[in-house]
Amino acid sequence: MGAYRFYGNERISVVKTFEPLKRHAAAAISSCQEWALVIHDWSPLHYTDHESKEDRIVLYNKNDFGYLLQAALLISDRNGAPLSPLYLGVEASDGVHSTRREGVLPRRHEMDELNRTMGHVEQQVLGLEMVHIIDREGDSVLHLRRFVRCNRFFIIRSNDLRKVAYQGESQLLSEVEKAIEGELRFSREVQYKGRKAKQYVAEAEVTLDGKARKQRKKDGKLVSQRIKGQAISLRLIVAQVRDAHGKVLTTWRLWSNLPKSVSADKIALWYYWRWRIESYFKLLKGAGQHVEQWQQESAEAIAKRLAVAAQACVIVWSLMESTAPEAATLRRTLIRLSGRLMKHKVEWTAPALLAGMWQLLMILDALDQYPIEELKEMGRQVKQMLGHTH
Repeated sequence: MGAYRFYGNERISVVKTFEPLKRHAAAAISSCQEWALVIHDWSPLHYTDHESKEDRIVLYNKNDFGYLLQAALLISDRNGAPLSPLYLGVEASDGVHSTRREGVLPRRHEMDELNRTMGHVEQQVLGLEMVHIIDREGDSVLHLRRFVRCNRFFIIRSNDLRKVAYQGESQLLSEVEKAIEGELRFSREVQYKGRKAKQYVAEAEVTLDGKARKQRKKDGKLVSQRIKGQAISLRLIVAQVRDAHGKVLTTWRLWSNLPKSVSADKIALWYYWRWRIESYFKLLKGAGQHVEQWQQESAEAIAKRLAVAAQACVIVWSLMESTAPEAATLRRTLIRLSGRLMKHKVEWTAPALLAGMWQLLMILDALDQYPIEELKEMGRQVKQMLGHTH
């Protein structure tokens, strides 16, 4: 009941609920060395059967309803450890309920909203230059040019069919990749879908000089138009992941405008860490959080609760990175309380720690409500009942 009142309290805004995370991010930036890496991504929150949520939007098909979550996650450039969300936004039918500013933001195209999010997180002066890491959704010539004009550093996975100017000729990225195939060099061992693999990296200088595509409304319908723009020079990083037999498992073609002082190997590694935000979404959707089962009846209330849930994730991430002896004891205790089995040689996982923390908090709550002797008596009663059932 207390949580219901809190999330429904109009005096408690999404921005205010997010304040502890902003303070944490300001302190956690010390875990970075030279760059603040910020991963941007979207995740659907499915609430098809929650008809009381009247501000839902259509997601992937006409029978799929819910909200769209946009997040920006700060990670360390030392080891890719997740540090703190820098932004959360929940898109609903009445607009975007976000941590950017008080009030509801208008609904925009994902990339237009992303550009504003980049500006917002850059204004959170953390003391280091930011690098924005985005998956294939970010490959828009219109927005790439905009990012360059705004002096924003980025690593963006490209569309495989994109054409560029390379060595004076217009070529597909796949053709450029073939041209530099002999320059691919072993970079590091990585994990790919739970198995050991090897990453190979090469680089080329290319120019994006084609027309950009922009959608606009005409007579109530969306129409595309082609827009000329200034040619921009970018680094094309080709990163291949191969198995032990040399078979190519996946290839990433990455745009970047980072200076040459940042090696192609490092850029490929930073993009490899992009999956950290996918793990963050999994923490929200499982491990005791189960966001898609929340009963709050509006996107605003969901956004507030997401800010609180993110604080639980931050605690777990901090615990995972801590080298203090008491942190090791706490991790072992939480894993035991979680009831989850770990894989061989795996001491803990973030989902298991989060689930164990939930159990620990329930125990502490019970200790606040009942004398310990009374709890022990309840335990004896349960054991007796169990004895009678066998």
